[in-house]
Amino acid sequence: MTIDAADLDYRCINEEIRKVDGKCIITSCLGQRFIASGMSNIDIEIEGIPGNALGSYLNGGTITVHGNAQDAVGDTMNDGKIVVHGNIGDAAGYAMRGGRIYIKGDAGYRAGIHMKEYQEKVPLMIIGGSAGSFLGEYQSGGVIIVLNLNSRRQKSVGFFPCTGMHGGKVFLRSRCEDVVFPPQVIRRSATDEDRNELRSYLEEYCDLFSLDLEEILFSEFTVVTPDSKNPYRRMYVAN
Repeated sequence: MTIDAADLDYRCINEEIRKVDGKCIITSCLGQRFIASGMSNIDIEIEGIPGNALGSYLNGGTITVHGNAQDAVGDTMNDGKIVVHGNIGDAAGYAMRGGRIYIKGDAGYRAGIHMKEYQEKVPLMIIGGSAGSFLGEYQSGGVIIVLNLNSRRQKSVGFFPCTGMHGGKVFLRSRCEDVVFPPQVIRRSATDEDRNELRSYLEEYCDLFSLDLEEILFSEFTVVTPDSKNPYRRMYVAN
């Protein structure tokens, strides 16, 4: 089913999506917010630019955007997959609790802010370009990967990455010699074990965007994790 979104607000679009049994294609998307919010078992392709909070509270299914997306992609999503064949705005994956967000291009500020995990729910965000400032702010779980491929920016990440980080892991495809990290985290070069872990995360991503997995894995990666000896965790988690 195809939905022409040119003259529809997000409520009408979501009502039409709920009627679809199978793949749904949304054309002429012009910044409508909250598309597929709280939905599950969906297969949506979007042509145009969806507005803020695309796939917020998503519980399953796949959303593919053939272009850019605005702020708060995957806000508090629980499961499923969001694929963006362009750039995204700020605060992608805010409080993300599960699922996967794959971005081909750059991400704005505060990607992965408050990302968390619980038991088997380990959210994953892969940014193909670079990320803005405050990447992984207050991150308490999950995995963020920044590949810095064909980015418009020179550095893989902006200012103040991993501020308040007290869980999870960040992989940056760079030596990060020009990046200042807070004292409460540990940064180190990726080991062979890290690269095996990266492979498991990147296989689907590289297949989706027709990238050379082996070439990417051959690059230098920096791994960032919380420092258990000097943790932020005590500031946010009751003992």
